[in-house]
Amino acid sequence: MRAEEVQSDITRVLVTEEQIQAKLDEIAAQVTADYDGKELLLVGVLKGAVMVMADFARALPTHMTMDWMAVSSYGTGTRSSGVVQIRKDLDTDLHGKHVLIVEDIIDSGLTLSWLLTNFASRGAASVEVFALFRKPDAAKVEVDCRYIGFDIPNEFVVGYGLDYAEKYRNLRDVAILAPHVYS
Repeated sequence: MRAEEVQSDITRVLVTEEQIQAKLDEIAAQVTADYDGKELLLVGVLKGAVMVMADFARALPTHMTMDWMAVSSYGTGTRSSGVVQIRKDLDTDLHGKHVLIVEDIIDSGLTLSWLLTNFASRGAASVEVFALFRKPDAAKVEVDCRYIGFDIPNEFVVGYGLDYAEKYRNLRDVAILAPHVYS
């Protein structure tokens, strides 16, 4: 697909790459202060959080470790099914660790709610959430999220790790996907 075709699939840019980087730096400073003297484990939720996790980890000036988990509640559609499947579990034992889940986006909150319960049951010392994006109008369950980058409208968005059918993750900005693409 050519660049012109990708741009025709986008309705409008919601958050620019520069705004994202500034927000990551701001939240990294807050996390650094909040976890001073604690052993921090970042857990990225694949695949969407790859970009967020990489840039966020580089913004942290302190030691931390990282692990990845792949879960799905979407299948190939555009709406959460609410049934969570583990596709790749953690390699790290969470017992006694201070876990910060790094998410690209919170839509319904169902997957994240499940993850919080799951991680707490594994003996983590603490479990908090950093989501770069949140759609408050899409929430089906209330999720306590300590760090939020941006609240965005309940539109189908792509870019910066967010995808539709595994495409558009590489866009540097976050943009609304035109309905003609997925309808």
